[in-house]
Amino acid sequence: MIAHFDVYTFDSDKRQVTAGGTVVHLTPKAFDLLSILISEAPRVVTKSDLHRRLWPDTFVADATLVSLIKELRRELRNRESDTPTIRTAHGVGYAFSGPLLAPAPGRPDIARWIEMGTRRIPLQPGDNVIGRDPSATVWIDLEGVSRRHARIVIDDRGARLEDLGSKNGTKLRSVRLEGPAVLRDGDDIAVGLTLMLYRVSDLGISTATVVAPD
Repeated sequence: MIAHFDVYTFDSDKRQVTAGGTVVHLTPKAFDLLSILISEAPRVVTKSDLHRRLWPDTFVADATLVSLIKELRRELRNRESDTPTIRTAHGVGYAFSGPLLAPAPGRPDIARWIEMGTRRIPLQPGDNVIGRDPSATVWIDLEGVSRRHARIVIDDRGARLEDLGSKNGTKLRSVRLEGPAVLRDGDDIAVGLTLMLYRVSDLGISTATVVAPD
């Protein structure tokens, strides 16, 4: 697996992360942790799952996992709490929240994302939940947004938006959803009072900074 984010290139086969041709020195476990988070992005990986995958036959205290997270943030120059590449879902686990410039399975020429203010949130094939749930792809911790408010489903047919029985409803192009609706590039979406924009391109995702909650 090869993935690009910010100024970095991640290569799982070479077990190497580089920035502008310079190798970023990570301990083996920190590299393994980064590999898991990138492969699962943007999903939140629970602490228990990370422990199981990193130390399958050994009991390790949570402090060791926290130390690896700190190492990744330090070496990736991403310690600022307002723009974390590694996002903390408090009480749950961690997620890679930076924009990954990697081919999408089955459709390497298509990139899809949500724009919300200065945030650029990549969308992946399958279900992309929007809501206050810390594990949501598009995590919005704002008044009027339900825990699992809506979802964007991406498959070979394209992308569809669906409300998940939210209290305040979901609007597409200013019209309240009554059922699943097809998404087009540039569509405006309102989740409660929160506005966002759906984007799709065959040129890749915008490289603007992702500002994700910590």
